[in-house]
Amino acid sequence: MINKNLKLIKLPEVLNLCAISKTTLYRLVNEGGFPNPVQLSGKRSVAWRYREVEAWIESRVSVKQWEMK
Repeated sequence: MINKNLKLIKLPEVLNLCAISKTTLYRLVNEGGFPNPVQLSGKRSVAWRYREVEAWIESRVSVKQWEMK
């Protein structure tokens, strides 16, 4: 079993998990509203820490639930 704290996920999986567009993802990263990617080999290869993406999703769910009350 892979440790979720160490697992890295690539862009397509991040977009699928978060249900946002690539443009929105990078805008959020630039604004500090989404975890920064981890640089892999080369300049163009990046991934995100699964646990950080999961925490971001959980924070969004918490905000939405609070706003609905």
